[in-house]
Amino acid sequence: MLKHVDHFHGSDLEKIEQVYGIKKEEIISFSANVNPLGISPVMRRALIERIDCITSYPDREYTALRRQMSAYTGAPLEHIVVGNGSTELISLFIQLEHPKKALILGPTYSEYEREISLGGGTSLYYPLKKENGFVLDAADFQACLNESLDLLVICNPNNPTSSAIPQQTMRQILDTCKRFDICVMIDETYVEFAPDINAITAIPLTRYYNNLIILRGVSKFFASPGLRLGYAVTGSEDLLKRINSRKNPWTINSLAAAAGELMFSDQDYIARTRDLTAKERTRILQELRSWDTIKAYDSYANFVLLRIEKKGVTAEDLFDHAIRQKMMIRNCSTFPFLDNRYLRFCFMTPAQNTALLTCLKEKL
Repeated sequence: MLKHVDHFHGSDLEKIEQVYGIKKEEIISFSANVNPLGISPVMRRALIERIDCITSYPDREYTALRRQMSAYTGAPLEHIVVGNGSTELISLFIQLEHPKKALILGPTYSEYEREISLGGGTSLYYPLKKENGFVLDAADFQACLNESLDLLVICNPNNPTSSAIPQQTMRQILDTCKRFDICVMIDETYVEFAPDINAITAIPLTRYYNNLIILRGVSKFFASPGLRLGYAVTGSEDLLKRINSRKNPWTINSLAAAAGELMFSDQDYIARTRDLTAKERTRILQELRSWDTIKAYDSYANFVLLRIEKKGVTAEDLFDHAIRQKMMIRNCSTFPFLDNRYLRFCFMTPAQNTALLTCLKEKL
């Protein structure tokens, strides 16, 4: 059987359509890590009812939007800055900090290293170890921090390992970074899926540490990657001034701002998302751990990292087998420190998850 060996991102449905001859609309993406409930009903109504808002410029300060974000996160309104997706804010922050030497907790999202490199900086990685279940050894990690570093980058919960650093441990890390004058950027894209968000989020810590910035977006939890709506939280007045002075005006379009003003208040949608994620995470991990052909790591996000233990089977094999059944998983061999025995998939609806487990079991 002919196998295609390219590695696909969760947004690469057009490429898959070309290679496999499967219509992209028919593909169930377990790779994109997007909420399977789709967009918030409240947001859907807002987009329809407020379509005429595109005839006007949005508020330059996005005050109403930031007020809702403040209520949702508990962060002071004046500590919040919005951007065209968290990607824009990552890029802008790294450009402003212009780190010469950064430490990245990996394996993780490649955009951090790319942005640092574009600015002429060097990235080092501290690897999460499979022997520890990809759980951070905080003491060893802190021993690696020193005055030669300008920036520390952490994705929490981490992509693709789905491991997480609790807030209390993060406080200890921040104390060490403060001692060495290291700025810390924490990407909390997946924190809202965590079993206990309050035990993990570092947003409350921005009140006490001025060397910290937290990044979030609506692409994953609110199933809105096309809105390109992100936000950052920091207690550093200097950093806020520098970001606002460099950020282009009106980077959030009127529709995205209108939707954002309402989506964060849809408590029913938020509760249903967390309930679905929690139940399916528990069910799927229980099932996977009954197999002796695969290792399933602890999950704090809406996806799970797996290591194939069956000889002769690779992540490429499982990707190919699944996509031919119109289900897309992620081959993780392109992540630093991982090889072709690792794959990742997110939790979709119960029926879709069961179909994927059945599909994987056929090979495992």
